[in-house]
Amino acid sequence: MERGHEPHKGRWSLPGGAVEVGERLQDALRREVLEETGLDVKPLGLVEIFERITRDARGRPEYHYVLADYLCKATGGRLRAAGDARRAAWVRRRDLPACRITEGSVAVIEKAFRLRAGSK
Repeated sequence: MERGHEPHKGRWSLPGGAVEVGERLQDALRREVLEETGLDVKPLGLVEIFERITRDARGRPEYHYVLADYLCKATGGRLRAAGDARRAAWVRRRDLPACRITEGSVAVIEKAFRLRAGSK
């Protein structure tokens, strides 16, 4: 999805967002993906956990996120941009390098492809 808001407005990224107090992580995952892409998904497994710190012009931390990326299977819905997303699209693996994508996302996507291939 292409981000419609800061941080990283205009860049492509994986769907995600904040976990609400008392919400289980996988419930938050399903809710955020549905809100931003219109898709119902089934989480298949954890791909990566990492943190992202973005800094302002003076080098001070502006945003600090802990990201948990999951391999998921679409189980329903229709792909569309919603919520924080400006656009949503299926992108072929070979076309990823041409996308203006957030730092670290391509490596996570490639790892998910490897995990998926190993589970078959």
